[in-house]
Amino acid sequence: MVATALATRPAEAFRLGYVAGLAHYLSMLYWLLLIPYRWLGIPFGPGLGWLALAAFLGLFPATWVWLVTPRPPPQSAEIPPGPMGLGRVLPRNWFLRLGWALSGAATWVGLEMILARILGGFAWDLLGVSQFRMTPLIQISSVTGVYGVSFLAVWVSLALVSAGVMVIQRPTARSVWVGEVFLPVITVAVLFNLGFHQLRQIAPSQRTIRMTLVQPSIPQTLIWDATKDSLRFNELISLSEQALTNATDVLVWPEASVPKMLRYDHETFDAISGLAKRHHIWMIVGSDDAEPRPGAKDLKDPDPFRRWLPFLKYLTPIDGGFTPGAAAVPFDLKTLNTKTLVLICFEDIFPHVAREDLRQDIDFLVNITNDGWFGEGAAQWQQGATGLFRAVENRLPLIRCANNGLTCWVDARGVLRDVLTDSDGTIYGKGFLTIELPLPAVGTVHVPTFYTRHGDLLGWTCVGIGAVMLATRLVRNRFQVS
Repeated sequence: MVATALATRPAEAFRLGYVAGLAHYLSMLYWLLLIPYRWLGIPFGPGLGWLALAAFLGLFPATWVWLVTPRPPPQSAEIPPGPMGLGRVLPRNWFLRLGWALSGAATWVGLEMILARILGGFAWDLLGVSQFRMTPLIQISSVTGVYGVSFLAVWVSLALVSAGVMVIQRPTARSVWVGEVFLPVITVAVLFNLGFHQLRQIAPSQRTIRMTLVQPSIPQTLIWDATKDSLRFNELISLSEQALTNATDVLVWPEASVPKMLRYDHETFDAISGLAKRHHIWMIVGSDDAEPRPGAKDLKDPDPFRRWLPFLKYLTPIDGGFTPGAAAVPFDLKTLNTKTLVLICFEDIFPHVAREDLRQDIDFLVNITNDGWFGEGAAQWQQGATGLFRAVENRLPLIRCANNGLTCWVDARGVLRDVLTDSDGTIYGKGFLTIELPLPAVGTVHVPTFYTRHGDLLGWTCVGIGAVMLATRLVRNRFQVS
């Protein structure tokens, strides 16, 4: 984006960044169109949501391009845009170009921090997530969070832009590009080495527990159909009985797997408690819940998100909403001498949400989610790759139980381990997966990572740097106008 915007005016740089950002988010979030809600056969509601969300998110890369693109000096209309004008825009001093690349990376991270929090936040597939298969490199997340990986990706990219500019500016100079990429390449190499060292330092497990994850693959249309509640619940019980033919310690159901409120429906409660008692197992179950308030006419409570974006109520067929809880509550599996923290739906995409409620006696994380909204799309893989970083950041295994994929577990190093697949080899069908989850010895206290203890120090520092860049840019624009 920046390479294209170099030597352009501020408004043009913003437009180029917005077009690039809009194209990115429209393609990445295409699965919103798969939500099975149609008006006269047209995905009108999902389509509006897709366009509105992509249009909003596109403002962030546009702002970044506007902030970091060097401005042509006044009276420089003769500078042509594109490659011919690049060498006359970037600083000629190497230290200034290095500062430009580093501040650009910091500004990107600062914007990601804001994106993860504004209007409830949408930390979906941050740039650092693109490196989720680079296991040694992403170990830096235990110090910086995923934002550190984003910082590296942008720094290297801007260094390559700078190297290209130097080649254009001095085409006859031998290896003129080396000085531009030397420092970021050395940094990445050192982090890879440190990451390999960290991977070797992880102690072997002292014990294991058996966990069985059930994936019922319930279509979203069936979840909305109250007349099918008994049918899908009986199928879930039957699938769980098949899964429990092998001894296990914990049975996990995904979000929205129980059609009726467990606390209020006695038949549902008896069926689930009976299953647990017959097999002598612990169960983690996804069920809606509600508490009547004094003077309330029913159990519904308005979704707080609608206070900010009220038009969303027209884009979904669901009435009512949910009130967020004050904090996540650890699950104490007493007879197994272990505790877990459960992240519901897409809570696992937020770095700060996972770490804020962690305690030293938590041994692993669990994410129960329902991605049946999006059919057999890419949302499942995108959320899984994003959630993987919560394991690395906090050095804890992450168990993921989904309605129709991705049901799996990620170890404390961020390695995707056992994955549930159906007879066709896809992650979307119904089935169950039994895993042996490694745990520390009983009585061992988990040593929190730097990120768990201190949070987003890098991220907030980058927010400050971005604020300074914004203020500087606004002041310069004001003086140029005047």
